[in-house]
Amino acid sequence: MPEAPRFWREIPNRYNLLGTICKSCDSIFFPPRSICPECRRIGKLKTYELEGKGKIISYTTIRTPQEDFQGEKPYTLAIIELEEGPRIVGQITDSKPEEVEIGKEVEHVFRHIGEDGPRGIIYYGYKFRIKDDEERNEKQSSEKS
Repeated sequence: MPEAPRFWREIPNRYNLLGTICKSCDSIFFPPRSICPECRRIGKLKTYELEGKGKIISYTTIRTPQEDFQGEKPYTLAIIELEEGPRIVGQITDSKPEEVEIGKEVEHVFRHIGEDGPRGIIYYGYKFRIKDDEERNEKQSSEKS
């Protein structure tokens, strides 16, 4: 398999959760858009860095993956609704499939995605991890205060 060109490896939104915000209607989108799907404005969109915190609204566990992901099986993919509003598909990491549940809070983390080419160029990108109980309890108690 050929190596990815350097310009591809340096694309900022491969390594950050960059979306867009419409300055006309304040809608936030991921992935980035050039036209606002809500108000159809052009040129009023600005890059917006998403915090990467949200909750699982649906998920599936892959037990028979394609060849490139055999070392990760089983793994879980989830649809995550970010706090800012957009929904995103992401892999759940640092958890067993049995620990994944609808409604659990997650946060985006930077992780190894794969390798490519004879020199083994390593690709990194975003995945999501479930917030632990201590983090969730701290958030809930601060919201009550």
